[in-house]
Amino acid sequence: MSETPVESAVLIEGRVKVRPDSARRPEEPTGCVEVEVQDFKVLNPAGDLPFYPSDLQNVANEELRARYRYLDLRRPSLANNIKKRSQVTHIIRNLLVENGFTEVETPLLLKSTPEGAREYLVPSRLSTSAIDSSESAKLTPQFYALSQSPQQPKQLLISSGGIDKYFQFARCFRDEDGRKDRQPEFTQIDMEVGFISWGEPNESKAIEGQNPDKWRIGGKEIRDTIEDLIRTVWKKTLDVDLPPRFEVMTFTEAIAKYGSDKPDTRFGLELCQLVDVAEHSSLKSADFYSIREPCLIVRKNDSDHQAFFQACQSLTEDELPHKIQRLVVDANGRLPVGMETIDSLSVEGRLEPGDFVFLTKGGSKVEQGATALGRLRLRLSEIAQQKYNLTLTTAPHFLWVTEFPLFTYDEDKDFIAKGRYSSSHHPFTAPMWQDIPLLKEGRFEAVRGQHYDLVLNGVEVAGGSVRIHDPVLQEYIMKSVLQLTDSEMASFDHLLHALKCGAPPHGGIAIGFDRLMSILCNTKSIRDVIAFPKTGGGTDPVFKSPSAIDDEVLKAYGLRSIIAGNVIS
Repeated sequence: MSETPVESAVLIEGRVKVRPDSARRPEEPTGCVEVEVQDFKVLNPAGDLPFYPSDLQNVANEELRARYRYLDLRRPSLANNIKKRSQVTHIIRNLLVENGFTEVETPLLLKSTPEGAREYLVPSRLSTSAIDSSESAKLTPQFYALSQSPQQPKQLLISSGGIDKYFQFARCFRDEDGRKDRQPEFTQIDMEVGFISWGEPNESKAIEGQNPDKWRIGGKEIRDTIEDLIRTVWKKTLDVDLPPRFEVMTFTEAIAKYGSDKPDTRFGLELCQLVDVAEHSSLKSADFYSIREPCLIVRKNDSDHQAFFQACQSLTEDELPHKIQRLVVDANGRLPVGMETIDSLSVEGRLEPGDFVFLTKGGSKVEQGATALGRLRLRLSEIAQQKYNLTLTTAPHFLWVTEFPLFTYDEDKDFIAKGRYSSSHHPFTAPMWQDIPLLKEGRFEAVRGQHYDLVLNGVEVAGGSVRIHDPVLQEYIMKSVLQLTDSEMASFDHLLHALKCGAPPHGGIAIGFDRLMSILCNTKSIRDVIAFPKTGGGTDPVFKSPSAIDDEVLKAYGLRSIIAGNVIS
């Protein structure tokens, strides 16, 4: 056996016997027994390996392990992640079926639509002439689009009336630019439920002993299902008991307190406002940092925030987010603002010498889910953890964020909305019933949606909404608010017709399964819970995809590559 190469496949026959007391390892599944070898056979010797996955003291670099993923999967930690993923899949599937959900597979090959992110297009050998036999039809290539999510199929499923509770482990595809810890293909636990509430007053009541419930929108049935599901998964996989109800916070409150729509509530450091100098002459200029907007204060003598104070001291100017100014209270308790020194500042207690105050100019604008101060708050937490021994609680802090703005104005005329209003979630999200009058008045940016996100320790793990089931309201939003063209509207003809056929009120949610598993397995990247992941740039080092296609193959699809210099256009 000693001459057999490491990592070889072998067959061992022998007798199982109990280990001596001194050799037992009760922490391991087979640590109390051993095999007395009687026969040994090499089934397949391992050749020259690029690295040895069994050598846990000298783990190969990530690039090499990604290239030989089939070897890396031999590492116990990685293999256990994949096995735990299977276990959690089984738990979730059983729970949903027991609660009356029906698992339904929906199409992956769909039609390209204007909502959502960029799509992956799949060419078809069908041409326009095969679909439209009229003489005016042009002979043009036809494309499928890989499903970004089963949004329209699942709404049609519930609208049919044949299925009232749907779920699936859906494969989804999004052609996003290379971003850290994102995958072009991913899995979400997709759900849709019919006959759900629409946010009537006093519909969701608080549990005795807890604060009044802030869930003022519809979809409480979705909330109940998800909280039950998450509690069950955490108990069965981690043996952790979660509270009977998760906290709820509105989007407006989250931005005001934490500068983020997915706040990490494991630490304080909440934003506040400088209120007593709002009318000071030197601060009225639009060119200066506004005290009317939130600020971030880190107190020198706050024992709970010493690591954050040290982080402020070490923070360089280059590390400050754009539009943020750092000020320090002077020895007289005054704050140097612009050309003047201001005192009598009220911020839930007077400022003291040495306190840090971060002001912002235009910093209340939410970009990619956070304000400038919100990003600074997280950066200070990172520095405090890396350098100053800040340890955040390991307890899971689940939080619902609700009442998002229904619409945002897209200033990027080259992107999807092309200088029009776009849906913050998607165009099928229902407005809060209280804000429907604002739609008629044209105050679109003030309209809140019945949209809910589930956040865990600053990470979004699920998102969904109550849908529009009224065809008149749906058509009004698409035409009058989003200003979709006739060709764009045509992509939704089937959905609008389904709504006109007596579709019930419905809503749904999708849990990011890869992200959820990364949290449960405590990994640094979602790649560590996926058997064969893509790189951050979207390439597959094992299967060498994507790859070029020969012109002869392209020709069958009515396509050809046009090369200008080194650029394919």
